[in-house]
Amino acid sequence: MKKRINKVISLLEADQPVYSTSAKELTYNAGKQMSQTWADLILIEFEHHAFDIVGLTQFMRGLKEGGPTPDGYLMPTVVSTLPSNCMTKEEMLYNAWQTRHVLSTGAHGVLQTHTRDVEAVKTFVASARYPYHKLGREFLPEGLRGSGGQKQPSEIWGISQREYTDLADPWPLNPEGEILLGLKIEDRYCVDNASEIAAVPGIGFAEWGPGDMGMSYGDPDAHDPPYPEYMNEARKKVKAALDKSNVAFYSSWNDEKLTVKERIDHLIDNVGAKILGIPGKNYADYGRIKTRL
Repeated sequence: MKKRINKVISLLEADQPVYSTSAKELTYNAGKQMSQTWADLILIEFEHHAFDIVGLTQFMRGLKEGGPTPDGYLMPTVVSTLPSNCMTKEEMLYNAWQTRHVLSTGAHGVLQTHTRDVEAVKTFVASARYPYHKLGREFLPEGLRGSGGQKQPSEIWGISQREYTDLADPWPLNPEGEILLGLKIEDRYCVDNASEIAAVPGIGFAEWGPGDMGMSYGDPDAHDPPYPEYMNEARKKVKAALDKSNVAFYSSWNDEKLTVKERIDHLIDNVGAKILGIPGKNYADYGRIKTRL
């Protein structure tokens, strides 16, 4: 398996599941402690909480200095949600600075919420690119990242500034890219456009956001299984759209009636998740044995 800067991309290229956790605190010490996490992916939550770029900067420094990971990567992959949504092109343009600020900390990717519109998603991809990158430009706008912010992430990644700007491009649009972009296709409007949204070049993974999906259909408490049939149908539509464009599916399955083995088996074999949101290390341990990683 090719050793990349972005561990999650290595795993997806090898057709192996990815196991994710979340950061509870954004400090240097928290980053240093999490450098040895069992997880492949650390999700940073800015959708509903303070947009703490100072904290994320310190967290990334601790993550780098606490590394490498037990399996030899520089650090786990870090992907952050944003406070803004992706409902319109104009909203994405006005808030493109949020993508720039997250990526300038050395984070490896961004997860965008409420991705309803194809042009908005194209602008999201552009917000994560430098303008000299040309792959996909027949479909995508010119990149919106500017020069001046590459010093810090290049130091976190352990490469030169020029190497950083070359590699800081979305995968799989750029096969050599190390930036991972994700979508939350998480309401009934998103579902209606799921096939077109998933086909936008530069998207590496997506989730179906059951909490928001349920609210969109009128149910304020549908985050966890068992799901009503309309929720299952929404999930299947999102998954089918992602499969069509070879985009990895992120999902959790918070059914406490299931054993560790049953939950992982269900997520991998039935839900078809490639990125799994799980409660702890014992779930990842079983999953990695299951897939012989």
